[in-house]
Amino acid sequence: MNTLPIVSSHFIIKEEVSQALVNGQPVVALESTVITHGLPYPENLQLAQGLENDVRLNLAVPATIAMITGKIHVGLSQLEVEELATSGQGLRKISRRDFGIAIARKESGGTTVAGTLIAAHTSKIKVFATGGIGGVHRDAPFDISADLPELGRSPLVVVCAGAKAILDLPATLEYLETMGVAVVGYQTDEFPAFYSRTSGLPVNVSANTPQEVARIALAQWELDIKSAVLVVAPPPVEAALPHAEIDEIVEQALAEAKQKKISGYALTPYLLARISELSGGKSLKANLALLHNNAMIAAQIAAALTTSNLRNRSI
Repeated sequence: MNTLPIVSSHFIIKEEVSQALVNGQPVVALESTVITHGLPYPENLQLAQGLENDVRLNLAVPATIAMITGKIHVGLSQLEVEELATSGQGLRKISRRDFGIAIARKESGGTTVAGTLIAAHTSKIKVFATGGIGGVHRDAPFDISADLPELGRSPLVVVCAGAKAILDLPATLEYLETMGVAVVGYQTDEFPAFYSRTSGLPVNVSANTPQEVARIALAQWELDIKSAVLVVAPPPVEAALPHAEIDEIVEQALAEAKQKKISGYALTPYLLARISELSGGKSLKANLALLHNNAMIAAQIAAALTTSNLRNRSI
């Protein structure tokens, strides 16, 4: 008989999610910076609702994670999603360093990949779907996303479309290797470049079915290896952009950002918006398509892990 994980008083786990965990049903964690910082209203609300629906259609329970007035919510109500979607850019991005601050000050915000990994792992959720992970920045090897070390200490399956195209992909893969993160290509032999299906960079192994991914994750966790299994899925063919085309656009956007002296937290939102402008909206179309695709794949993997009786094990 499964029992609900004991978490701190700083957590509020939605009843549907807690029951799914107790009953051994598949659960998929979803991050919330896509709601708070990724898209304007109402597109952000429509996306958040759509991703949860993708998970449900594939017979898993969605658990969108966010910080609301100093509490870590694992699973959101419709009203809570709407409040996050309409609160504007004043909300905090919640990564590892931000939890204590946000809790003490009773702030609200969207969890990044790193922040969502922490909350999902604490809640005993084993699968997490996102768009693209952070990584090592181009021309700035010291600028490394908090996502990467968090992947090295979070035993989850993380489904993404690779690292964001604005990053140094070879250096990001090297860092993932250092952190012991297995990179599994989902129906591909190449590491996808977020907007593009190809990058010319190999993955550690290719898996063609959710069951193959589940077997890899289970074997790794049985050895008590704490790092994530990073499942990289190319964006759908109909929405993907050629790698050479998007790379040229990224280089132009980076050059413009450098000229305007844009850096820090402001850099990524600027680059993504500028890339969308330069691509005539094609990059946004690819971004939305891959988010939906990743959510569906993650739900199928969560179901495969459940049938493998993973949640009856102590991991």
